[in-house]
Amino acid sequence: MTSPSDAVVLIGPMGAGKTSIGKKAARALGVPFFDTDAAVVRDHGPIEQLFVERGEAHFRAVERAAVVEGLATGGVVSLGGGAVLHPETRADLAAHRVVLLTVAPRVVAGRVRDSNRPLLQGDDAIERWMAIFAERRPVYEELADVTFDTSSGPVQDVVDALVAWIRGGDVDPSTRVGAEQKEQTA
Repeated sequence: MTSPSDAVVLIGPMGAGKTSIGKKAARALGVPFFDTDAAVVRDHGPIEQLFVERGEAHFRAVERAAVVEGLATGGVVSLGGGAVLHPETRADLAAHRVVLLTVAPRVVAGRVRDSNRPLLQGDDAIERWMAIFAERRPVYEELADVTFDTSSGPVQDVVDALVAWIRGGDVDPSTRVGAEQKEQTA
């Protein structure tokens, strides 16, 4: 992984562990880590404030700019959960290896409890999370080259399996819980 075309992009729902797993994988590989949500905050302030003051459409526009920056940086790039909704982002991902991180609703409940995530505000954050994930899941699955579930086991097991996959190792489902490789079609 020495050029932007060698980027590995992490996608998936809120709370799946894209940032924590991405940082550890990048460190293990000795490559840069880029988080689009962190870039948005760095350049524009808190995401929840952007939603309140400027709306979701403005947030998605600045998120798109962060995606472009991240893909140009290369290494391991973590996308915000909704970044894949942008058609240009989906087109850009065709040139990169894409990893879908998933998590079970029962597990994500503890990860997003008391969250300030704008799309989870309201009476039942987990119900909202499940609806958002159900809506986005077909897009995630279409884009992904491989899927790792982060619902159980040590995070380091997912990191190790991800790093092995990035380095060209075979995907061995017995080495990590819930991992699947996208079937390659001729």
